[in-house]
Amino acid sequence: MYEFVRGPLVWIAFIAFIGGSIIKLFAMYRLADKEKSVLPTMSAKFGLRSVIRWAIPFASRNERLHPYMTIVSFAFHVCLLVTPLFVMGHAVLWQESWGISWPSLPPALADGMTLTVIICFFFLFLRRLTAPEVRNVNKPRDYLLSLLVVAPFVTGFIAHKQWLAPEPILILHIVTGALWLIAIPFTWLAHMIWFLFTRSYMGSEFGAVRNARDW
Repeated sequence: MYEFVRGPLVWIAFIAFIGGSIIKLFAMYRLADKEKSVLPTMSAKFGLRSVIRWAIPFASRNERLHPYMTIVSFAFHVCLLVTPLFVMGHAVLWQESWGISWPSLPPALADGMTLTVIICFFFLFLRRLTAPEVRNVNKPRDYLLSLLVVAPFVTGFIAHKQWLAPEPILILHIVTGALWLIAIPFTWLAHMIWFLFTRSYMGSEFGAVRNARDW
């Protein structure tokens, strides 16, 4: 079982993620082209300005109005993306499997970033349950998908600390990570991909068309 999830399942997940992302991007482009008002509006100057502005904590007025949410959101997303790429165990697997190597995080820092993801997740999940503006637009599958996002970090941390039998928890870690990758192009997790395009369009709409600030 371990050899299957470590080999074929990981390949299936990467193929689904890359293939699904390409298909979704192509579909998004066709939809934008069909609208006739989207692509002509796009501005490299205002689009890039919007992306950079929203990638900097507290650069926007809305982020300054909600400082705690801004801190939690940025900490969560940064650690969510950086930790899987640079944690030592994953770096070793890339080296063993494909001969690709890059620097890895110190174990203590990787543990801290993993715990940051888990703690921030519970804050955001509690907000999803209690804040009316968020709760009213969520469905049961959204809560399940949220749990899938944090599952690889919880199982990975448990496996690293060897709190449970190593092989079953490693299998669960790889399976949840693979399901996460597969889900990205086909669920709201796709905002990881769409962010650049949606912010670019909104920045272009406000800056190039309305000559207004991008809020």
